[in-house]
Amino acid sequence: MSERDRGGSGPNRGYAPDFLTELFRAPLDPGYADAARRRSEVGPPQGWRLLASRTLMALSMAAVGLLLVLAYQKTVAEEPSRSQARAGLVAQVTQRQAETDELQGRAEALRDEVARQRDAVLEGAQAADLRDLEAATGLARVSGDGVVVRLADAAESVDPVSGASTVNELGRVLDRDLQAVANALWSVGAEAVAINGQRLTGTSTIRAAGSAILVDFRPVTGPYEVSAVGPRQLAEDFDASQAAALLRLVSADHGLSFDVRSADDLLLPAAGDPQLRYARAPSSSDPSVTASGGTR
Repeated sequence: MSERDRGGSGPNRGYAPDFLTELFRAPLDPGYADAARRRSEVGPPQGWRLLASRTLMALSMAAVGLLLVLAYQKTVAEEPSRSQARAGLVAQVTQRQAETDELQGRAEALRDEVARQRDAVLEGAQAADLRDLEAATGLARVSGDGVVVRLADAAESVDPVSGASTVNELGRVLDRDLQAVANALWSVGAEAVAINGQRLTGTSTIRAAGSAILVDFRPVTGPYEVSAVGPRQLAEDFDASQAAALLRLVSADHGLSFDVRSADDLLLPAAGDPQLRYARAPSSSDPSVTASGGTR
């Protein structure tokens, strides 16, 4: 029979207090109490000790102040050169962009001239088949009804205390968002797709370079408009896609701007001339081919 069954009290057991109980009971470390007691016994510094401590404190504050002044002067002195370099880079980018747009316009004019000369030489059926192939591959302008998907970064919020503007990173449009929209449009029957006027082809790339988004290595800026030409129900089919559902969720949670609308008489420009690459069978004299037929 146990001690409880017999009505006995049993052996006495001692329990050590847990950490939180001990912390609330004695919040100050014993070392601090000893230091305070020694300080009270010695008394406040006087004489040369007081003078030395005050001199050391003054020298430390003077050194810190001197470092702050020097750092401020260096920052102010370098700011004009930074601003000048930044302005020079912006001017170069703007100039190169204008030159690229001019060359792109000349290329489109020459392409139209080549198409006119070709249609004059070829028979009607052959010219029509070739135009259809160019439209399907993105090498010719396309017009028709379709859909426009508009995406934009979330609005900046202003801190009421500091007045600084902050951007919700989760509300930014990413390159993979444009990829998802373009792929969803292709999957629901789009015949031609363009992003901010940049026509997409089977070899197009949409990628990020830092905070910029590049479409076929050309930068595009927000707001982003993905235009597509296709069947009459293109807008409804895209709106029911998984990509549209995900972007609506991001829009509701993080403020990203997302809008889908039908559009009539869209005109999508032609893409640039593609860089075609061809595969060839290696010859027996190719030094990269070993005797066994494998490559090094």
